[in-house]
Amino acid sequence: MNNKWNKAVYKIWSPIYDKFFNSGSFLNSRKIIFQEKSFNSEQKILFVGVGTGADLELINHYGLDITAIDYSPEMLNKAKEKFIKTSIKFLEMDAQQMNFMDEQFDIVVGSLILSVVPNANKCFDEMVRVLKKDGEIIIFDKFSPKGKKPSLFKKTIRPVIKVLGTDIGLNFEELFETQKTKLRIKEDAPIMFNGMYRKIVITK
Repeated sequence: MNNKWNKAVYKIWSPIYDKFFNSGSFLNSRKIIFQEKSFNSEQKILFVGVGTGADLELINHYGLDITAIDYSPEMLNKAKEKFIKTSIKFLEMDAQQMNFMDEQFDIVVGSLILSVVPNANKCFDEMVRVLKKDGEIIIFDKFSPKGKKPSLFKKTIRPVIKVLGTDIGLNFEELFETQKTKLRIKEDAPIMFNGMYRKIVITK
């Protein structure tokens, strides 16, 4: 995967993305992620890889200071169309190299982004960099099972699946290892597909 290829892939995905990832099990999972989370107007909130705005539809976003970024202009335009009469700031931006100051946000939300960017380590490092001290990162994504090596079949098809714009073999524990001195895992819970998709909440 690379940025140029990802932009092309998600241009294709944009018209049908909600039919797959904002319905059924994915919609129910997104609801679980946010049902116990409350936001307030004092917080600066960043949605990384906001896509079509599926997460934003599940929160009471009025009066909140929300910035939402995505690298795909087509996906971002889908989100903008849903939230025309709001104060949400939509920006076309690379999640691996954000144009924000250090420690700018109280909450950083990353749904299905780490597994689709070309370099998950860079993206995760950026999420940590822009997070304020005592801030919180909320992640919903797919990762390889804890303590288990991927099967031969999974290793074989992983490069093929990457061509479609996502990584089925990403290891969260390896990502976290590089930032573990700065962070604490507050919650790590299986959400769907026998724990392949997880909700992870991290504090700085």
